[in-house]
Amino acid sequence: MKKLLNTLYVTTEGASLRKDGDNLVAEIEGVERARVPFHMLGSVVIFGGIFVSPPLIQALAPLGITIVLLDRAGRFQARIEGPVSGNVLLRRAQHRAAEAPDDIVRSIVSAKIANQRAVLQRALRDYGADMPAERRAAVEAAVERQARILRRVAFADESLDALRGAEGEAAQLYFAVFGDLVRSPDADIRFLGRSRRPPLDPVNALLSFLYTLLTHDCRSATEGVGLDPAVGFLHRDRPGRPSLALDLMEELRPILADRLALSLLNRRQLRERDFERRDGGAVLLTDDGRRTVLAAWQERKKEERRHPFLDEAAPLGLVPHLQALLLARHLRGDLDAYPPWIWK
Repeated sequence: MKKLLNTLYVTTEGASLRKDGDNLVAEIEGVERARVPFHMLGSVVIFGGIFVSPPLIQALAPLGITIVLLDRAGRFQARIEGPVSGNVLLRRAQHRAAEAPDDIVRSIVSAKIANQRAVLQRALRDYGADMPAERRAAVEAAVERQARILRRVAFADESLDALRGAEGEAAQLYFAVFGDLVRSPDADIRFLGRSRRPPLDPVNALLSFLYTLLTHDCRSATEGVGLDPAVGFLHRDRPGRPSLALDLMEELRPILADRLALSLLNRRQLRERDFERRDGGAVLLTDDGRRTVLAAWQERKKEERRHPFLDEAAPLGLVPHLQALLLARHLRGDLDAYPPWIWK
């Protein structure tokens, strides 16, 4: 269970990290603020301008403790890690499957659409009666259209391009009504349609930040079982992109990220003051806003849900690791198909 809580997030600009014996020490203006033994760390995630001493890097790399560098907005910059390990036979099986990935992609896309649909249905149950009739009808229509897309994906003999098209169509429906699920009292906290690089409103800024955190966890999960994070099935290969981690994230982000974003906004844990606007229209979380999100992210990972395939309760933070393991077993031939994670 330590694996769920062994990520150290460093968000304070100007902080420094150094090695002291077998401990990581975090300092701000020369004052020690945290001390973590190496054996309690799995990874270190750093936001913005933070100094990391060379002796610390040299100590962490051979221990398999990864250092992830993100910019202030949470966008991935670099990753420092030791020698890559893993089962070469598993990776060869992964590369072969990537040449004809239709069945795996069908499972991923089906789960993503089902989980997006579940988020909309949950919103209708919780506060649909408070929505304007026109907007409630729009959400209900999106739920119904997603059901039709889901049946088409699950039962029709769709090509890979058609599956990708169905995933895009379902996502467009989902985000077209996602703003109706945001119930913040602050006028500026509104969802204006999905925007990235940069996010143009607070909701997009929050979603992008959570997706970055989830991608990091999914990449760690794929590497943990010996898979190649760069060779995906749904996402096309691109230099520098962790395509497999992005694949794994697709089925999980409606529940792990989108639901958390709605909770933070609708419960007023994040307000207008937690976001800042930059020249050019970009909207970013403030330092305090990021700290609030990180605390909520770690708490959400502790929550338990019953795994639909394993039929056992598991913390949400463990789900990426379980899915990576199930994918590896499918690629080895131990499972006939990849069983995705569907929220119920």
